[in-house]
Amino acid sequence: MIFNLPNTLTIIRLIAAPVVPLVFLFVTRPYADWIALVLFAGASATDWFDGYLARRWQQMTKIGTMLDPIADKAMVVSALVALAALFGITFWILVPAAVILFRETFVSGLREYLGDTAGTLKVTKLAKWKTTVQMVAISVLFANGIFEHEVGMSSFGMDGETFYGIVSGEMEDMLGLRWKYAGFLWSYNIGIVLLWLAALLTLVTGWDYFRKATPHLKD
Repeated sequence: MIFNLPNTLTIIRLIAAPVVPLVFLFVTRPYADWIALVLFAGASATDWFDGYLARRWQQMTKIGTMLDPIADKAMVVSALVALAALFGITFWILVPAAVILFRETFVSGLREYLGDTAGTLKVTKLAKWKTTVQMVAISVLFANGIFEHEVGMSSFGMDGETFYGIVSGEMEDMLGLRWKYAGFLWSYNIGIVLLWLAALLTLVTGWDYFRKATPHLKD
């Protein structure tokens, strides 16, 4: 039962977590961006499948229940580290990333302290939405790196006047620069908005867990 399909998917997701940031050390871009996007999006998809299959096939195990949230947190934390390195010191990335990392650390520590009592802190639907929004936001921001490369390749050697003439529609677009630049802008803006939304949901769910745990923390 330990190596049933749901648990195997969870283990694969756990192994994939550190690979996402490390791929940028050993593979050149944009191939690294593609690999990171496929790995992260694919691993995120298994988060739904492993739970669904475990319930449908009645293969829920203690090790699977324990590893599933760990794999989720490992994927998100590893991906945020990669994004922070890719985008540099920027307010729009670091602030929501710091909020998410703080919450995940705080809740994990809270569960560890509560021990057996932590079972009373059930995962809420809002917490599941929080995880989903986090994973979508990170996937979109990884895609932004791919669009950035395509824009750079299509505009290589092009002066600023020509570039803005093409993307504004005033000049003929022979290389698809206009849609690549639109993809670059939209993926960044949507990714940032979703990341901040994820940070907000992270704060709300973190406070909810703390509120529920408060009766168990009183001397």
